[in-house]
Amino acid sequence: MPYVITESCIDEMDRSCVTECPVDCIYEGARMLYIQPDECVECGACEAVCPQMSIFHHDDLPAAAAHWAGVNAEFFGELGSPGGAQGIGRVGTDHPAVAEARPA
Repeated sequence: MPYVITESCIDEMDRSCVTECPVDCIYEGARMLYIQPDECVECGACEAVCPQMSIFHHDDLPAAAAHWAGVNAEFFGELGSPGGAQGIGRVGTDHPAVAEARPA
């Protein structure tokens, strides 16, 4: 998995990363954003503009946030790899870990 969005994105969703992503691989859930691991080209543009500092390359994930790599990947279990977030729009659901990390 190339880049990973972590807990500090929950209820923030600044979307600067979405604007910067050249391959449109950042999808919007109900309360946070997710990077589709098969579509990410590891350019790092998203990480550089995230004001919450919630995006990490998978090799640089802090130990306490390592499980977010699985959360990002599992979010796409049913959605798959649609080939671009703009065509899908807001998904409107989140991985269960979002509610566990920060209840609504």
